[in-house]
Amino acid sequence: MVPSYIVPAARAVIFDGGGRILLIRRGDNKQWALPAGGMEPGESVTECMAREVWEETGLVVESSVAFAIYSEPRFTAPTRPDAQLLTVAYRVDEWGGELRTTTNETDDARWFSVDEVRGLPDLMGMYLETVEDCLRVKESGGFVVK
Repeated sequence: MVPSYIVPAARAVIFDGGGRILLIRRGDNKQWALPAGGMEPGESVTECMAREVWEETGLVVESSVAFAIYSEPRFTAPTRPDAQLLTVAYRVDEWGGELRTTTNETDDARWFSVDEVRGLPDLMGMYLETVEDCLRVKESGGFVVK
């Protein structure tokens, strides 16, 4: 199916001090994912990322860096395959606040080691790809455009 429209969005790969990655379990499809979502009118893509992180985890982004843009037609919204995403991905190393494990949008939130992330059977594929891209850029630099 060729997507019918494009949705600007953002997602975050959030690391704790030990190199673990924060994942949320979506309330709608019960799959693990990165904090992410579509832009709202009047906000920048960076503000979108910070808002989605806060809404889905209770954490406040203090410092972030964009490392990738995903725009290929294969990147569609999890609940809307007719919506192609134009997503900016951010690495978040500094954050504050208290982690909330459940919100209006999530059923769980947990820190996972990189190996655990790679082994999760119910992690949505585009999010695993984002984690792998983030790790590669974190180690060797550059910027990903897909």
